[in-house]
Amino acid sequence: MPLYESVLIARQDITTTQVDALADELTGVISEGGGKVVKRENWGLRSLTYRIKKNRKGHYILFNIDAPPTAVNEYERRMRVNEDVLRYMTIRVEALEEGPSAVLQNKERSNERGGFFGSGRRGGRDDGDRAGGRFNSGRRPRSTEDEESITKNGEE
Repeated sequence: MPLYESVLIARQDITTTQVDALADELTGVISEGGGKVVKRENWGLRSLTYRIKKNRKGHYILFNIDAPPTAVNEYERRMRVNEDVLRYMTIRVEALEEGPSAVLQNKERSNERGGFFGSGRRGGRDDGDRAGGRFNSGRRPRSTEDEESITKNGEE
């Protein structure tokens, strides 16, 4: 059977349990058509790049599907009819990805770092034992010997 990847965006004002129920319903549609959902990932509530039907956010769900084309057509028809689904895209692929998707890997990586902005410090850099302050650059102060060599070279 052909392999498909499908991503859908559900409205932001439905609950997570309703999103799971929607995903279960769509999984049932695939099963009734003689196929199976190999992997299902809930990417959570994410911001949209632009408004879709007056929504700024949406619940994202990824399906990896192994089903005949008739089952996928019915699956897409049900998504078109359902008013909770803002957008969907189903594409045929040669092979399904194993393990977590790139979105989940990125989400896990940001959680390890302590959130989107790192560990809560600006820039996420390690200042070590350097003294902070607006006017302290961490450079050694200029000595008079350095000033004399600059004037001899004619730089000033």
